[in-house]
Amino acid sequence: MENCLSFKAIMKGVWLLFLFVFNYGVFANVAVAVSTNVSSRPAFINIGGVFSFDSTIGKVAKIALDAAVKDVNSDSSVLKGTKLLLTMQDSNCSGFTGIVEVLKFMETDTVAIIGPQSSVLAHLISHVANELQVPLISFSATDPTLSSLQFPFFVRATQNDLYQMNAVAEIVSHYGWRDVIAIYYDDDYGRNGIAALGEGLARNRCRISYKVGIPPLQLVSHDDITNILVKVMSQESRIIVLHANRGSGLMVFSVAKYLGMMDAGFVWIATDWLSSVLDSSSSHPSFTMDMQGVIVLRQHTADSRRKRDFFSRWNKLSGGSFGLSSYGLYAYDSVWLIAHALDAYFEQGGTISFSNDSRLTNAKDGKLHLEAMSIFDGGKLLLENILRTQFIGLTGPIHFISDRSLIHPAYDVINVFETGLRRIGYWSNYSGLSVIPPETLYMRPPNRTNENQKLYTVIWPGDTVQKPRGWVFPNGAKQLLIGVPNRVSFREFVTHVKGTDIMKGFCIDVFTAAVSLLPYAVPYKFIPFGDGHRNPSYSELVKSITTNKFDAVVGDIAIFTNRTKAVDFTQPFTESGLVVVVPFKKLSSSGWSFLRPFTFEMWSVTCVFFLFVGAVVWILEHKQNSEFRGPPRKQLITILWFSFSTLFFAHRESTQLYSPIKGIESLRRSDEPIGYQVGSFAEQYLIEELHISKSRLVALGSPDEYAVSLQRGPKKKGGVAAVIDEGPYVDHFLSSHCKFRTVGPEFTKNGWGFAFPRDSALAVDISTAILTLSENGDLQKIHDKWLTRPACTLESIAELESDRLHFMSFWGLFLTCGIALFVALLIYLLQLCLKFRKHLSDETDFTGQGSLLSRRLHKFLSFVDEKEDQSTNKSKRRQMETPAYDEEIDDDSGRKTKRRQVDQS
Repeated sequence: MENCLSFKAIMKGVWLLFLFVFNYGVFANVAVAVSTNVSSRPAFINIGGVFSFDSTIGKVAKIALDAAVKDVNSDSSVLKGTKLLLTMQDSNCSGFTGIVEVLKFMETDTVAIIGPQSSVLAHLISHVANELQVPLISFSATDPTLSSLQFPFFVRATQNDLYQMNAVAEIVSHYGWRDVIAIYYDDDYGRNGIAALGEGLARNRCRISYKVGIPPLQLVSHDDITNILVKVMSQESRIIVLHANRGSGLMVFSVAKYLGMMDAGFVWIATDWLSSVLDSSSSHPSFTMDMQGVIVLRQHTADSRRKRDFFSRWNKLSGGSFGLSSYGLYAYDSVWLIAHALDAYFEQGGTISFSNDSRLTNAKDGKLHLEAMSIFDGGKLLLENILRTQFIGLTGPIHFISDRSLIHPAYDVINVFETGLRRIGYWSNYSGLSVIPPETLYMRPPNRTNENQKLYTVIWPGDTVQKPRGWVFPNGAKQLLIGVPNRVSFREFVTHVKGTDIMKGFCIDVFTAAVSLLPYAVPYKFIPFGDGHRNPSYSELVKSITTNKFDAVVGDIAIFTNRTKAVDFTQPFTESGLVVVVPFKKLSSSGWSFLRPFTFEMWSVTCVFFLFVGAVVWILEHKQNSEFRGPPRKQLITILWFSFSTLFFAHRESTQLYSPIKGIESLRRSDEPIGYQVGSFAEQYLIEELHISKSRLVALGSPDEYAVSLQRGPKKKGGVAAVIDEGPYVDHFLSSHCKFRTVGPEFTKNGWGFAFPRDSALAVDISTAILTLSENGDLQKIHDKWLTRPACTLESIAELESDRLHFMSFWGLFLTCGIALFVALLIYLLQLCLKFRKHLSDETDFTGQGSLLSRRLHKFLSFVDEKEDQSTNKSKRRQMETPAYDEEIDDDSGRKTKRRQVDQS
């Protein structure tokens, strides 16, 4: 919030000041301060204050500062007996006077200055403060460019406008607006604040579409404001951000009311200058009638008992003449900030002493007497203590973060209406927009999701709760000139009725249905683009928007990267991607048609695997199954027959479809001609993206030309191997030409949309309407009306089935089968070895030629080849299962012996 003059006026004041000093020697009688050491706890400490006593902020600040000094001096625990002496100087809303009053403080033992009030004066005086090392603590200079690097002795004891402008930007984004108009007071405060607003809007994908400055108050008239607002009314945006001061801001609202700019459709967002004016008014001011529906920000101060008590004291302190604003609270806390810092300074052994600046002492020529100004020896230490101080003030926690901003910047979002002010929410740098107080959110994890960004209902200008759309067509009811492609083929999508201005088709119906859903009228006129003899160039049609020939383009316009760099597109209303269309041959079932599904590699692996299966089955069955025995030739034939009977058992081949083109890659590798639709972006894409030679491309103008060229084939003149076109055209073509198919997937992913100039608000509204058409089913109804397909479409849905299957698609199956066979074979071999071992134990004759190992190997192979006698095995098993018993008998000597008997029953 600012109430001071422009930079030019202040520079003029500086020049006049030095002329005054030179002529009259105002510093001539000033005693030169000498370096004097005093006790660490002096009885009194001088601090200064400079602001405009008669300004909105100054009236409140003067009372608040006096109250704060009295409270500090009455509290012996703060400075422990040392008293603050506050000397306040009136800058009288003049840059010249402000500089003079600040320089007077430099002649006395002043350790800190509260102020200056304006950002313009803060920029100038901070240079002096840097040299003389006296901290400046401002409760109202909010300019974001008062950098701590450039002005190390400037301390901002209030909120930075950088955060306020971020709050404005997030409000604009929250309501879905994109463009705003900025009206600002043309000085450092206004210009730098609006620059911060532009950065905040850019982060939220919004922008300032028009900005205009207000001249200094003493130079501006009612007519000047009228001219400014008339220019604003000629703009498209209806979102106006006003960053001014009391005098100029109230004048803007008064003129806006007169011009009808406070009616429905407009949105006004005022920065915290307005809340300080309204809060400082003793009662409900009559001028709020000029600003009903305005959204205004106020620096948020936490609710506390101390704050409520101070508000209770305020009527007595002010005599009921005006209210208390947030700037008054920050002014009060500034005194306590200095007191706490001084207390820490003395605890560290700091003393109050000043030294002459040798550069000023030597500058004795003339009558300026600059040597009267002295350097505060403990200035740097006091500054460090100010920045380290932490306490709870009337505004909440006072604590500076690394960039010297106060911790937890936050604002109240207020709605102005007839009976006063209504808070509709909060903004904090921690969690964004919310209806919950920031102090509550600080105890939770930060959450900036869209669902958590909320504000209460706003009463907008015009006494309506319906959110304004935020823009209008420039120049009132100007008719939009809309370019439409004058197609000669695929006329179901867009067509021009000859001899009339009527355009119709699928795309036209989608556009008119979307416009009918808008909450406002859109006057427009369709203008055919093209000669009517061949399809026009769609790239030239879109480019005509950038040359201002058309205000928009409606039709089957494909959305792709190069076009989006020049224009804005709406939400796609249908999907579209390039596909390959080819002719196909019907292959009747023949003796060799079974070979087509698999590649050569796949067939090779399959044959080897089935031979392996046959071998394993032979091994497992050889000893027991007579079908797997006999001469080697017979056994080999058995293995091959088993394998190949398994391989061909499941094949029942039907008629197949065949084409040598498998998709865009195989077409790209060949040198055969390719057809494309005249005017389509397919030609540009094939040449620039896929690097296909232009000599291979053949322009085709209609579906019938597609069919003729495909049937001729690449070997005949005018024929093509394939046609590349967008999906919707291809679907329509195949619905009446059933001898063709698509091969491979879509190799681009696009959509059709309507084109508008960059940053067009109408494009956003049309997009929303298209989404509504899609959700309620009307978009599908329009599609069915124009693009219903005949019966053969069902056959054309299935793509060409000539793609062959590869080994990589089945390796897992082969691996699983192979493991199972290997395990079965391993178990069988183990069982066979155990039987052979038992067989060897029963054998007693190992004679013969050769070594023992070779004889055993020969016997093992003979044992493996030997067929098992099933009847013998059964007899052995029965004998093993027959019970036995012992019987006592008499031998020849008369003794009894036992004999083992086997039950033969």
